[in-house]
Amino acid sequence: MGMSGLDYVQIGEKFRFAKTVGEVDVTLFAGLTGDFSDTHINEHYMREKSSLGSRIAHGALIVGYMSTVSTLSIAHIIHKDDLEDFPVSAGYDKIRFLRPTFLGDTVTTTYEVVEIDREGGKSLAKMECTNQRNELIAVGTHVMRWARKLHQTSGTPV
Repeated sequence: MGMSGLDYVQIGEKFRFAKTVGEVDVTLFAGLTGDFSDTHINEHYMREKSSLGSRIAHGALIVGYMSTVSTLSIAHIIHKDDLEDFPVSAGYDKIRFLRPTFLGDTVTTTYEVVEIDREGGKSLAKMECTNQRNELIAVGTHVMRWARKLHQTSGTPV
């Protein structure tokens, strides 16, 4: 009998991902999502109309960085032999954007496992995003579900 991926997850484990937010990131993200808000794509508008003074990255782009670090958190587990389950993101809870992320900011996202629920087949992680000045810009909780694999018997899926 195989093991659960949760057998390899440990409370207190931390994973990090860092990325400088560039012009291309924001422009491509706007194109992918259709979110062409002036706050993201119109520098002139932000200088004249906003107290921020410059364009900011999409909040959903920052959530994308959270997704990246959640993937990094399982990379050392998913290819182990004899796993009976596999990880699937079950969602992000209590996401809050505390400060704007400006183009040129370097965002470091930290993912820390804070709870393991073996009976429920999930783990929870606290996520924090900081900028290059170590200011907290976003927070949230990630739920990782460990789903049972389907097994094959005699070439027929069960």
